[in-house]
Amino acid sequence: MHAWLCTTPTGVDTLQWTELATPVPGPGQVLLQVRAASLNFPDLLIVQNKYQIKPPLPFVPGSEYAGVVQAVGEGVAHLKVGQRVACLSGTGGFATHTLAPAALCMPLPDGFSFVDAAAFIMTYATSHHALIDRAQLKPGETVLVLGAAGGVGTAAIQIAKAVGARVIAAASTDEKCALCQEQGADATINYSQGDLREAIKAATGGKGPDVIYDPVGGDFAEPAFRSIAWRGRYLVVGFASGPIPSLPLNLALLKGASLVGVFWGDFAKREPQNNAAMMQELAQWYSQGRIKPVIDRTMPMGELHAAYARMGSRQVRGKLVMVND
Repeated sequence: MHAWLCTTPTGVDTLQWTELATPVPGPGQVLLQVRAASLNFPDLLIVQNKYQIKPPLPFVPGSEYAGVVQAVGEGVAHLKVGQRVACLSGTGGFATHTLAPAALCMPLPDGFSFVDAAAFIMTYATSHHALIDRAQLKPGETVLVLGAAGGVGTAAIQIAKAVGARVIAAASTDEKCALCQEQGADATINYSQGDLREAIKAATGGKGPDVIYDPVGGDFAEPAFRSIAWRGRYLVVGFASGPIPSLPLNLALLKGASLVGVFWGDFAKREPQNNAAMMQELAQWYSQGRIKPVIDRTMPMGELHAAYARMGSRQVRGKLVMVND
């Protein structure tokens, strides 16, 4: 097997395509032939030693992937050789083969492509947990999605529309705003132009959004929070722009608003039955055509450095997926 090996977490340039012995699955593990693996923001942070999870060295990055079960370890009863699965394990995906925890593998229904499956779990689970569980989004409410053209942003648009909400998508270019409209957004805001608060006010008739989905953080957080509706819910999803914002808490008081943390990873660990039910619903929605990952492009696994560069340049619309031929 071959894998992109990180021996020194000082950046993407240190990753090397390395030949390794194909491992044998231990108890609770399966050996997967990786067919596709998506590139997510944590995959950049983890090779820079900036992610909250710091795996022992050396390690293979690639948090989310899909493939075919080649062998099963002791105690694995729900998966079998030849089965198609997707997995989000944090590491291991940027390779031809990987050992995956069987408990984290999602069996794929017929018709679920490997490319879509590799771009599915992180974004859709995060967005469903955020909007449906944490925000208790109701039909007819208005959702403002920041960073709406990215992976979690496009998933949030689709999920919000699936439950009957009105969606305002905010992105950094007109091209990205057009993509958001293709995904079902009712209105768009290019926040690189003009005043964000005024744009939100205009898009909501002065009422403000009932729910704000924020995976971006940084300078947009405060003007967005100042625009929230009475009893609004502000979802803290992530900080893709880098800086973690400081919000004046009197804003929550004045609007009767809630500041709601979203940590799908811990939700999945602490509430596995609720998470399994959520994933089942998402798989059904995919089969019904109600949701579908937006794929920026697929690239050969050997071009991982170029894929990281594209993601770092903020060019990606949806998800980048690496594929093994």
